[in-house]
Amino acid sequence: MFGLLNRWLRYLRKMSEDCYTLVMLRHGESEWTKRNLFCGWYDSKLSENGIKEAHVAGQILRDEGFQFDHVFTSQLSRAQDTVQIILQELGQSPEVTKSWRLNERHYGDLTGYNKLQMANKYGLEQVQIWRRSYDVLPPPMTKDHKYYQDIITNPNFKIDGPNEDQFPHTESLKETIMRVLPYWNENIATEIKQGKKVLVVTHGTSLRGLVKHIEQLSDAEIMKLNIPTAIPFVYKLDANLTPTKPRQFLCDEETVSKAMEKVASISGYEEKQ
Repeated sequence: MFGLLNRWLRYLRKMSEDCYTLVMLRHGESEWTKRNLFCGWYDSKLSENGIKEAHVAGQILRDEGFQFDHVFTSQLSRAQDTVQIILQELGQSPEVTKSWRLNERHYGDLTGYNKLQMANKYGLEQVQIWRRSYDVLPPPMTKDHKYYQDIITNPNFKIDGPNEDQFPHTESLKETIMRVLPYWNENIATEIKQGKKVLVVTHGTSLRGLVKHIEQLSDAEIMKLNIPTAIPFVYKLDANLTPTKPRQFLCDEETVSKAMEKVASISGYEEKQ
């Protein structure tokens, strides 16, 4: 009798584990990332290399046998184009939902400037604080900024975008999480709990916010996390959407490590000025 009870309890524990699978991905390299510029809400297109990265990501997901019911992405074209390339490789047509709440963080007045140039102007330590700290805001973007009109008039933001009071002029990771997390709770998590197979394709900082929430990382821990472009990573989640295993990148450890180092570096990209 006790043996039967123990087997039943093990079965129940097993049923409570690995209820759901969630796949997440940072978009492929953008033209501005290639040029080592702060991008944020500017709608930079994928670079030629970024397009290749997206195709490879799609091939990896196809070879791993992933099927998706719903894809969530931002209102920026570098993320949306990555989605379309991946779905082309997969040969799938799941529902795709786009939201400004999944946009990259707004880098404020830093937008459009080369990271090395900003380090020369403000000091490397200060620029790294703006890039990687949890709650330090970059200087805000003002209306006379070179790219203010390009951002504020983005037609995608008129379809699904912030109202005047919500439109940011600068953001830290903390502010990014404040807009991403409600969207996770109300939309993405709801779909996952309904048994939908979900893919999230978005940006470095918005993904860091989601990872912080899913893994319950501290402010200090999330500051050290760098997410490489176009390498899918997978969570196995229980009924409470708590990971039952560490996040798994669908790539070899050495490639992931080098890609993370490239993201962390202030001069890790092609154009060095």
